Amino acid sequence: MHLHILGICGTFMGGIAAIAREAGHRVTGCDANVYPPMSTQLEAQGIALIEGYGADQIALGADVYVIGNVVTRGNPLMEEILDRGLPYISGPQWLAENILPMRPVAAVAGTHGKTTTTAMLAWILESAGCAPGFLVGGAPLNFEASARLGQPQAPFVIEADEYDTAFFDKRSKFVHYRPRVAVLNNLEFDHADIFPDLSAIETQFHHLVRIVPRSGLLVVNALDANLARVLERGCYTPIERFGVADGWQAGPLDREGRFEVTRAGKSCGTLGWDILGRHNQLNALAAVAAAGYFGVDPGRALKALESFRNVRRRLEVIGRIGGITVYDDFAHHPSAIETTVAGLRSKVGPARILAVLEPRSNTMKLGIWKDALAASLQGADRVFCYGAGVGWDVRAAMTSAGEKARVIEDLDDLVESVAREARSGDHVLIMSNGGFGGLHRKLVARFEKKSHLAELPVRQVL
Repeated sequence: MHLHILGICGTFMGGIAAIAREAGHRVTGCDANVYPPMSTQLEAQGIALIEGYGADQIALGADVYVIGNVVTRGNPLMEEILDRGLPYISGPQWLAENILPMRPVAAVAGTHGKTTTTAMLAWILESAGCAPGFLVGGAPLNFEASARLGQPQAPFVIEADEYDTAFFDKRSKFVHYRPRVAVLNNLEFDHADIFPDLSAIETQFHHLVRIVPRSGLLVVNALDANLARVLERGCYTPIERFGVADGWQAGPLDREGRFEVTRAGKSCGTLGWDILGRHNQLNALAAVAAAGYFGVDPGRALKALESFRNVRRRLEVIGRIGGITVYDDFAHHPSAIETTVAGLRSKVGPARILAVLEPRSNTMKLGIWKDALAASLQGADRVFCYGAGVGWDVRAAMTSAGEKARVIEDLDDLVESVAREARSGDHVLIMSNGGFGGLHRKLVARFEKKSHLAELPVRQVL
């Protein structure tokens, strides 16, 4: 079958393309901007890419058009598909109907931590010899690609996003997956462009809870009151809770940087790794608990996580130049920003942290979290916030941060301001869920010019 994928360079749709190609289908695709790393990854798999959404792509003669949720009415190719009555389907529905049947699915949901926990669970199952399929909404460093088919009838681990499916299907993506295991990491208000309030998101999460069979498993963050409200609406499946003493719990770090994992007060072993932050300890508990459903005992799961390398853009070091360490992180919500800064602080101690933030997500651009932004950055020593491209007064929102914060509207001025401030021993934390206008490259290049020395090869980003 020939699939033509609209919006193919997004991580999710690119993952579907890779899985479809591996399953033996002919795959082509198009996007508004065809660029690395996804374009390079897809072309290496023999997937032809077209820039733009020209109606002339109908001439490819695809058997079905797989529609990403970036596609809207008015898109010229989509309008031609509709006018001609050609077959089309959303990415999640295509996956559900063609790949997931007869596979035990583990779906990882939550406002934060989905990508990391999905990658953790996939790595645990891989290390245990399960040969899982997976679709991760990022680049897991333990694997060569963000998605793969896996062995027939092996578990399939998927990042379960609550964002809507397509312009013609406004349900959350995750209701298509019919998982046997659902991980509920946390729940906060986000995606203000499609959800009017927190209650609307809770309803979607309860739709997910309602389709997990009684022979399945829910793995739930017991510290999250919003998730507790979701479960109060009705729960029909056994629950493993994490974050509390009567469930799965992570102890304090010892002098060697290890922590004990317990279940109902009984030790399951210890874990030592280089992954920062309390939030990642909770992610690990969720992954270990979920792996148990597939027969992986906790000791073996913890052993696998010793070699877990995380996901790109999660406090990832992209260079050390002249004694300045530069990190790339995907944080885009006040809670994620706060935990990211806290995780870095736990590593660097009293060293200075220079936070460089782009409030880029749709929810951020709408100003939903503007009053919480300054507080989320209090753990940093200096704050540089990009003030362009949003519909609210960033400078006013950052007033409570005091003298430590600067709001800058010009990207080149932002690079120069950070470069002037940074000195040897500092940790520069870049936070954005997008390309940040190439700031990562520009800032690293500016540091190199300033120091004439790069101690670590710099990863080319974005």
